[in-house]
Amino acid sequence: MIQIRLSNEYDTAKIVEFQVAMALETEDFELSVDTVNKGVTAVFNDSSKGKYFVATDDNEIVGSLLLTPEWSDWRNMWVMWIQSVYVVPNKRGSGVFRVLYDHIVEYVGNNNEVAGLRLYVDLSNHKAIEVYKKIGMIGDHYQLFEVMK
Repeated sequence: MIQIRLSNEYDTAKIVEFQVAMALETEDFELSVDTVNKGVTAVFNDSSKGKYFVATDDNEIVGSLLLTPEWSDWRNMWVMWIQSVYVVPNKRGSGVFRVLYDHIVEYVGNNNEVAGLRLYVDLSNHKAIEVYKKIGMIGDHYQLFEVMK
């Protein structure tokens, strides 16, 4: 049975492993393990950066995501961003992400300072796009533009 919990620093190595694997799989981008380790650790050291949630099955971490805040002056509330989503390959299609997502929706729904949830997805990641549509997310309102260093 899949269970969701707020992550902690003891999960750092697994989350780093997931992020490196996700970047390679979805964007063919090889991340620096050292840099990702520092980034994950920074979240645990400063909760204002975000919160990791993990999905476990028989006490084994099988999925994770990062929830990060963005202030919305339009709403005078926070908007939470779902980032760094990863589910181990042998558990995909078994509802792990759905359980994670439902937990996050409930978590946000119980917080009167949060207006809603957003996420972004690489346009070539068709499987993820289909999953997000299937759970009821809408992806046709905004287009993301960026300049990355």
